[in-house]
This record gives sequence, structure tokens and C-alpha cells, in this order.
Amino acid sequence: VPIPSEEPMHDPIPDTSLGSFAAVLAGELPGTWTSTYHPDRGGDNDHSDLTDVVWDMNDVADALAKHTVDHCAVLQRHDGTRLFVADPLGHGEGYLIAAMAPSQQPPEAFRGVREPDGIAVDADPFSAAEQITVDLLPRYYVAAQQVFGNAEQLPPAQSAPERLVMTWSDGALVVDKPDRADAARVLTDHGFILDPAGDVLVLSGDDTARQAASVRASGERLSELGIDTVLRRPQTQPALGTAPVAAPPTASPAPSPRRR
Repeated sequence: VPIPSEEPMHDPIPDTSLGSFAAVLAGELPGTWTSTYHPDRGGDNDHSDLTDVVWDMNDVADALAKHTVDHCAVLQRHDGTRLFVADPLGHGEGYLIAAMAPSQQPPEAFRGVREPDGIAVDADPFSAAEQITVDLLPRYYVAAQQVFGNAEQLPPAQSAPERLVMTWSDGALVVDKPDRADAARVLTDHGFILDPAGDVLVLSGDDTARQAASVRASGERLSELGIDTVLRRPQTQPALGTAPVAAPPTASPAPSPRRR
């Protein structure tokens, strides 16, 4: 019985000198690394999505600024550490290797941190692995730990405050019932009454002085909850056959008492 011939195995790394170098290098570095080759796709292609995060302000950065990167490789370890591998780009023989900046870190975390500048290596993955292990990676670890430490000291990002709109209607103020129970309680504590038919809260204008005091007090309390209060007049439709008139300002912040 004839034995069916097996299909040849295909190397996931294209047969290029840079791709082959990077693949062998990944197997010689400490830890578990993968190698991804980024080929020349033709056209105006400089792999800026990768070169923009190369963590270097010395020879590698200078080469990237002066020469187009039409192909490169990225080595990545299981902990997220990444190395960028490129042709010499005018620097002669061998390859350029640089660390890539840690991802998902705010720009402020990099302030004051010295870049772990890259190195030029010979086209020998075994000697290159030794240079990376004793020179580049230790400097990367120091810089990365400084970035992570800085990030931990940064204040939490400020999200946009919520907004609660109070709309004038025949002298009364109408507010859509807030989803937050604490905000709804602030309004009812300051004179707003629930109108079940419209699922809105209404502050009567029978006593304008009391109404103004309620608006100021509720606005201050809502601000403490991270909610901005806005007063808005309803938009009116012009009568048929008449020219539209200029609309009043769409929103204005509710007044709040001076803090002492």
C-alpha cells in the first residue's frame, strides 16, 4: 500500500535574514520568547505603530528618524517585555535592537525616566543574546520599574462629571428622575416633588425666593456627589409663517453660594 507523502512543514518565520536571526535570538534569551516578523508590505510603509514605542533616545532613535523601516521583528516575552529588531539602517553590518516602552502606561509615568537605549549587535544571534542579557535587559528592568512606580503615584484619572439638567416650565423647574438614588434624594430633600405621570421631579415656582434657595442648596449638594447642575430653558418652536428668533443660551450653571 503506497504511503501518502506528507506535506512539507512551513516555517512561520519568512525566509529572510532578519526574520531568521530574530527567531534564533528568541530561543537564546532567558525566559520564553516569541518572535514576530513584520514584512515589507510595499508602498509607504515604515511600521510607525512599532517604531513609535521604541524606547531609545540615542543611536537607534537616530537611525529610525533618518531611515525608513520597511521590515522588522518584535520579540515578546510572556511577561510583556518586548524587543525591537531592525536592519542596521545605515550603521553597517549586524542589527539594531532596542527595548519597547511598556504598554498601557500614562505618559506622565515616563517623565524623568532615562530611556534604556538600544544596542547594535553582530549578525550572530548567540553573541547578541549575551549582549542583550547582560546589558540591554538590566537597563530596561530598571527603567520599567521606575515607570511602574511613577504610575502608582499618579492620582486617578478624573472622569467627566455627571450632569443633571433642570428645565424651566411655566415658572417651575422640571428634572428627569435621576437613576442615582442619592441624587434623587437630594432633590426631594430640597422641595422637588415626584410627578409619577411623567417620571419627573418638579420644583414649584409659587415662592420664587424659596425656589432659588432650593436650587442653590441642591446644586451644592449634587456637586459634592460629582454631579454638575445645569439650568435650561425649553426650546420653543417658532409659529408658522414667522421668522425664528435667537434662542437663549442652551445651558448655564446653577448658581451656588460663596464658600467661606
